[in-house]
Amino acid sequence: MREEFIDIRNVTAYCGTTCVFREFSLLVQEGCNTAILGPNGSGKSTLMKLLSRDIYPVYKPESHVRVFGRERWNVWELRNRLGILSDDLQHDYLHGALGINVILSGFYASIDIWQHQTFTSGELEKAGEVMDQLGIGDLKNRPFGAMSTGQQRRFLLGRALINNPDALLFDEPTSGLDLKASFHYLETLRTLMRSGKTVLLVTHHLHEIPPEIERVVLLREGRIVSDGKKAGVLTSEALSALFDYPLHVVEVNGYYQVLPAV
Repeated sequence: MREEFIDIRNVTAYCGTTCVFREFSLLVQEGCNTAILGPNGSGKSTLMKLLSRDIYPVYKPESHVRVFGRERWNVWELRNRLGILSDDLQHDYLHGALGINVILSGFYASIDIWQHQTFTSGELEKAGEVMDQLGIGDLKNRPFGAMSTGQQRRFLLGRALINNPDALLFDEPTSGLDLKASFHYLETLRTLMRSGKTVLLVTHHLHEIPPEIERVVLLREGRIVSDGKKAGVLTSEALSALFDYPLHVVEVNGYYQVLPAV
């Protein structure tokens, strides 16, 4: 029986003074690769922050946010089981950090590594293996700020993978990448799903949803408006309503894209 990866029940949550979710519920089982799709302002970023414990919901006895079946976590322990890759992390990461240190910082869930942090020979070897796996070993001594956006994204993925997490949470993974880098990155993501990693992908770009994603949840103004198997959810009618614009959906080899329907 699959473990519940995410269990959000009757949650009310604010971003600043704005109520983003009211009585919001979402259940995702481990092994079910899922995409959360919605326009800007739909609540995607707030959902990411709830799962990463950057914000907490309004306390109510009948509501909860559980990850891997637990409501209370040591944040550092959680991040060993859940690898998080977000645009915020990429912008906030120290530009002077060397590539190898970006990978090693995953052991402590820190930004860069610090003098009091020590690493075993096994951990250093593991970091080398992860960089080789992602094809970035030759960049290990390059400062983060001197890397391309795609290279930065791969190092942050390596940072998330260093603890061999059970699941990965991606926030618009190909944002800022050119076509070649986008599809290279998506191929890496596909390989991870095939290897057994559970992926939750949060996006407003249809092309970021790879064939291995089984389930799609449409989010609008803090509410789930559709939820189910990808082929049944990613329809011209549903996406036109979601984005409030006439759209035509095209599917090729398991990838979906939209065109204007006018």
